[in-house]
Amino acid sequence: MKLVMAIIKPFRLEDVREALTAVGVEGLTVSEVKGFGRQKGHTEIYRGAEYAVSFVPKVKIEVVVKNELTDATVEAIQKSAHTGQIGDGKIFVYDVTHAVRIRTGETNEDAI
Repeated sequence: MKLVMAIIKPFRLEDVREALTAVGVEGLTVSEVKGFGRQKGHTEIYRGAEYAVSFVPKVKIEVVVKNELTDATVEAIQKSAHTGQIGDGKIFVYDVTHAVRIRTGETNEDAI
């Protein structure tokens, strides 16, 4: 099993969710996060005063999939989150060694 974690622009979330559903992903976790990479933040004007926004709002998506679904999941996220602009985000893939569904006690692939 693999944990696919992606940091994306918030307005791309619905497109990514639809793309993941289309490839067979049955569930995902979404968190609102802030951070910076090459964007290094930006400046905004509020009530006539300019100020720096050091951390840019992003969305973190986490989904655990079977090994054979990993490539399709990564491709679906990459295509649906892509805008071509700086700050599109990153995708990380981790190994998952054990999973348990709390309600039923099912383990590993049966639990996802």
